[in-house]
Amino acid sequence: MRIDRIELRQFKMPLVAPFETSFGVETEEEHVIVRVDAEGLTGWGESPAGANPFYSYETNQTVWHILRDFLIPNVLGQDVKDIDDLLARGAQVRGHNMAKAGLEFAMWDVFAQARGISLSKMLGGTRDKIAVGVSIGIQSSPDALVKKIDSYLRDGYQRIKIKIAPGRDIQYTSAARKAFPNILLQVDANSAYTLADVDLLRALDEYNLLLIEQPLGYEDIYDHSKLQPQLKTPICLDESIHSAADAREGIELGACRIINIKPGRVGGFAESIKIHDLCAAHKLPVWHGGMLESGIGRAANVALAALPNFTLPGDISANKRYFHEDIVAPEFAVDAEGMLTVPTKPGIGVEVLLDRLERVTTRREEFKA
Repeated sequence: MRIDRIELRQFKMPLVAPFETSFGVETEEEHVIVRVDAEGLTGWGESPAGANPFYSYETNQTVWHILRDFLIPNVLGQDVKDIDDLLARGAQVRGHNMAKAGLEFAMWDVFAQARGISLSKMLGGTRDKIAVGVSIGIQSSPDALVKKIDSYLRDGYQRIKIKIAPGRDIQYTSAARKAFPNILLQVDANSAYTLADVDLLRALDEYNLLLIEQPLGYEDIYDHSKLQPQLKTPICLDESIHSAADAREGIELGACRIINIKPGRVGGFAESIKIHDLCAAHKLPVWHGGMLESGIGRAANVALAALPNFTLPGDISANKRYFHEDIVAPEFAVDAEGMLTVPTKPGIGVEVLLDRLERVTTRREEFKA
């Protein structure tokens, strides 16, 4: 597949409501979109790094730099045979997984279109619908949290995830469980605690949680292996899993019982599939995390989440959960059973609305062979 043209765009879109985590408060989302034109086909990808290096060391600026100066020159004007060929061309670049993922996503889209199949089928998806949950940022009070949960349950979401942080953890979790004793409920700490907080984390066991996500350091696996035996609730690793090798270490050390796969975090679909298969072989469930992506990234996420070992509802959610107006059609909507439909058209299966994308673009650069 000869790569004729690549375009980078950075967009800025306001969120429907502020989203607060232990990192801070987000009111708008800024990601880099990668467009690849190859032999008459157009593929789209999204690098979900944000404006700040809080979740990851990567930012929009680093993504742009790595794509422009290293990854794009490796493929522009050349014949990229398949995804393995693409990965080999970028292997010299260490780290920078979100930059790599944006280009890889777009190439998967192109290759799927060339074969006339959906991205989900290309990846090995087995479902036509996926179960989804919703992630709720830290609220102003436990009562406000209960009201927010109620509104999302009415929308059909099957699972609720609440963000927690020191001082806003036990009281909030208790209020959520008391109000909704039978829902699937999990908490996400985003690395806000240490082993010194083991008594507090152990107290969460009484709330019958599906999991506790990344309670300790963002690159830690070892301390999680010390914490997990002290908890009844499964630990789910997120930020500290950057590769299948990390996942294997987490599994073999007993640091977790569940893994959250975010393809942007691990460098793309190829590594995501390796992690998915490794976890399946160890009978460890996985679920698909979210990075507040636009409809381009959301379509890619839905395709991956159709693989068979994604057995827990993910954080993909409907487009309207985050944005008043997205940049793709059709938008993803949650049905009455809390499911999203997996696109069946070739490639990512949604149309990128160029007029809307243009309106939210803050930076653009074009590369021609």
